[in-house]
Amino acid sequence: MTEIRSRVLLAGLTAVLIGIALINMVVDRRALQEGGRELSWWSGLVLDVAVPLQKAIAMPLTMARDGWGEYVALVGVRRENGDLRDELAVARDENLQLREALVASGRLERIAAMREGFDIPMLPAELVGLDASSWFRSVLLDRGRHHGVHAGMPLVCEDGLVGLVTATSRKAARGMLLLDRQSAVGAMVQRSRTRGIVRGTGDGLVFEFEGRETDVAPGDLLITSGLGGVFPKGLRIGAITTVQEGGTPLMREARVEPAVDFGRLEQVFVMLRRGATMDLLYATEGGDLNEEDLAPGDDS
Repeated sequence: MTEIRSRVLLAGLTAVLIGIALINMVVDRRALQEGGRELSWWSGLVLDVAVPLQKAIAMPLTMARDGWGEYVALVGVRRENGDLRDELAVARDENLQLREALVASGRLERIAAMREGFDIPMLPAELVGLDASSWFRSVLLDRGRHHGVHAGMPLVCEDGLVGLVTATSRKAARGMLLLDRQSAVGAMVQRSRTRGIVRGTGDGLVFEFEGRETDVAPGDLLITSGLGGVFPKGLRIGAITTVQEGGTPLMREARVEPAVDFGRLEQVFVMLRRGATMDLLYATEGGDLNEEDLAPGDDS
């Protein structure tokens, strides 16, 4: 009996709630047609209870939906950041290559202009070793007798005179830089034609010239004089920076800023000619060495 009563009460309660809902719907529709109405106290109470209850029920679903959306969006952002980093790396590489191409193009123009000024075949050579001690300044090159390189041939770059080949093997060569203390080059001031000798000091250059009524001033350009039969005439050596006051009545000195930046030297050109003086000096090929003689040793 109790179970039957409970079922009847539940059915009645359900019917009442359905009836109230239907009545409320009819009243709301009529009120909407009439322009709206204020809710009764019991309708407002039901609405006040239903709103937070609905929010509480929907909150986990909303949080799950928002969290999933944010996670998916975060994954997309991470993927986009990765793509942007890859594009940035490619752009940096391309920018570096473009800069190197611009530098190379400028060098090629200067090299072409230099070659036009001298009717002498030139062979490019890379520096593979450097001896930069305080007394000796030499470089090791990747070209040798097999490539037509012999001791006594001048070394140049697009900026000017670099030095002289002093020893060769079959596939390598050693060159003495202008900065070497044993280096001496016949030079002259391009403006006044004053002649003298440019000598290396290990870390720089000095120009020795006669002190009698000579015209040498800071800023003057020094070029090879062609005397001595070692270097062709007209190669840039450097510019006068300071002229030593006093000195002996016969000889004076001036400091010279080299035209070549030896600290950034990467490639040189071997002028495939050897002057008469060098032919006599190396007539017995005394400057040609075996491969082991040109091992880098202390070079770095």
